[in-house]
Amino acid sequence: QVQLVESGGGLVQAGGSLRLSCAASGHIFSSYAMGWFRQTPGKEREFVAAITWSGRAPYYTDSAKGRFTISKDNAKNTVNLQMNSLKPDDTAVYYCAARYGAPTPSTAYQYWGQGTQVTVSS
Repeated sequence: QVQLVESGGGLVQAGGSLRLSCAASGHIFSSYAMGWFRQTPGKEREFVAAITWSGRAPYYTDSAKGRFTISKDNAKNTVNLQMNSLKPDDTAVYYCAARYGAPTPSTAYQYWGQGTQVTVSS
């Protein structure tokens, strides 16, 4: 089993920044990949970014490129998502996820956190 706990969400003005963290525990190994997704009411969960458990091969959706950075803190077993130049369209519940295998933009992840709310005001 793998447990994921997100933190760092909140309210920020457009153009501001937030840093989300995902603390991972349990039986997670180097062959896992970590992803960040987001969801708004009435819409499907959408991919934001992903990275291997070793911190390699970061991968982003087009809307996140150049603004968001995914990284892995090996000392703390956390995966972070630094979000800059935030826009009101980034408002969503953000979820951390883990899967056995390579990073993928699909929702084919076995483990999910509870989510953290990000609200960007205009």
